[in-house]
Amino acid sequence: MIIEPLSRLAFKPFGDVIEMDGAELININQNFAQRFNNLASVDVSTHGGAVNISLAAAVPRPQPIAITMMERHPLGSQIFYPLEEGHWLVLVCTNPADRSTFRCFQATGQQGINYSRGAWHHPLLVLKPQRFFVVDRQGPGNNLEEVALPEAFSLIA
Repeated sequence: MIIEPLSRLAFKPFGDVIEMDGAELININQNFAQRFNNLASVDVSTHGGAVNISLAAAVPRPQPIAITMMERHPLGSQIFYPLEEGHWLVLVCTNPADRSTFRCFQATGQQGINYSRGAWHHPLLVLKPQRFFVVDRQGPGNNLEEVALPEAFSLIA
């Protein structure tokens, strides 16, 4: 599988890329700070959901990475933004039963992602221990759907 650089255009079918490059810039705090505005659309209010802010600490999986499942969140979007430098991978697809729909992106330590509600993705794939700021949904209803792949495959980072 080819690992593509993460870009807003390439990732658009799956959600938003969160990065300062190309963002709407607003001066704030008497011009002592700049706000990079409107980076992602948080979608969590379905069925009475609310915003959940958390941190995640991820560790690398053994190489080659065994891809055996995918997941999605039918009731809300999900943001991951790295708190440390380092490349990490974002594996997505439009149909877990069809290997041709899978795409893998390499994100930098300056790029986060916002998975759209219902977007199929793999759990965090880091290349070194890395911490993330997470924004997702909390509340009633089942917001996690996992599916085993009909045929597992390996990803070499």
